Amino acid sequence: MRREIEWIDKGMSKVVIYRITLYIVTAIVLLVIYVKYLENHSIFFPTKNIELNPESINLPFEDIFLETKDNIKINGWFIPYNNAKYTVLFCHGNAGNIADRLDKISLFHGLGVNIFIIDYRGYGRSQGKPSENGFYLDAKAGYDYLVNRRYIKPSHIILYGESLGGAVAIDLASKVEIGGLIAEGTFSTVRDMAKKFYPFLPSFLFSNKFDSLTKIKAVYAPKLFIHSKDDEIVPFTLAKKLYHAAGEPKQFVEIIGEHNTAFLDSGQAFLSKINSFIKGL
Repeated sequence: MRREIEWIDKGMSKVVIYRITLYIVTAIVLLVIYVKYLENHSIFFPTKNIELNPESINLPFEDIFLETKDNIKINGWFIPYNNAKYTVLFCHGNAGNIADRLDKISLFHGLGVNIFIIDYRGYGRSQGKPSENGFYLDAKAGYDYLVNRRYIKPSHIILYGESLGGAVAIDLASKVEIGGLIAEGTFSTVRDMAKKFYPFLPSFLFSNKFDSLTKIKAVYAPKLFIHSKDDEIVPFTLAKKLYHAAGEPKQFVEIIGEHNTAFLDSGQAFLSKINSFIKGL
């Protein structure tokens, strides 16, 4: 009888252990699925509809379609400036599309530079689905277009990235020759951002890295970092962390205003710093 009870106890123990293990594995799987869903919906906010274009603000432009190395067709606008020495490759942020950047395009154009702004895959009229590696390929396609089809010298290309676009610009700047890099409202890594917005989740579960903190060390061109002390989305401390990781030559400019409007709220201070940076290249 005692042996039978012991056998039953062992059998029950195995069942309990199996159930506990099953619950734990299920919980982990659900957590990973939740994090992936949360991650993709927190990072990428594309819109497809292009309502306006540079002609809406009286700027001539060329509507460009490019093909990336992985055969995705992306769209961009080339806005020329007569006899411009420099061309800005504009990497926009994670939301909307190129049509939402007309205010900033106008400001840059006023500085006497050509502008080439691209829509990442999945944004605007660009094909494909947003992804970290895909964004890097899109920016590289834009750079190759300027060098190989516009015959613009690499040393006359300035990479500009706003917010998430700063991470895209930094990745490209770490791999190719450029004249300068401007990063506005940019963070150090996605995992650092995740710690701010989702402190209850293990940051290692986030598959997107956008690790600018490591890549900025391989950018040797002049660098201008711009960040608002009032930024409610990307902490000022993360911008400083990124800046401190960068090598010389570099500059840090503190502006005012919210994340998406600081370039307008800061007005002439924003423009004058960029103008001085470009003239100093």
